Amino acid sequence: MMETIGDELLDQALAERRALVQLCLYALDRARSAGVVERIEEGLADIGVRAVRPDGARFDPSRHEAGGTVPTDDPTLDGVVAETEVVGFTDRERPLRPPVVTVYTARA
Repeated sequence: MMETIGDELLDQALAERRALVQLCLYALDRARSAGVVERIEEGLADIGVRAVRPDGARFDPSRHEAGGTVPTDDPTLDGVVAETEVVGFTDRERPLRPPVVTVYTARA
């Protein structure tokens, strides 16, 4: 089946949106100003791209990337995300980039 001009324009618009989202993530990773980071995150959220910071949540290897561990004497914290090292993002609930996190591990 042939694509119509409308289909071609939609495909082009979606490709351009993906490219702009990726450019925003690149800029966000390099932004030094908390105000700039906040504004970019707000703009992305307005179009359905949300930041993922799972601090305090149970580590889930299917949704999080472990960047490191930190020992804890509290056994209830074993396997819990201590800190988000690199913010992750979803686009309308679809993962764009997993957050890189530090995970608590119980001392032996």
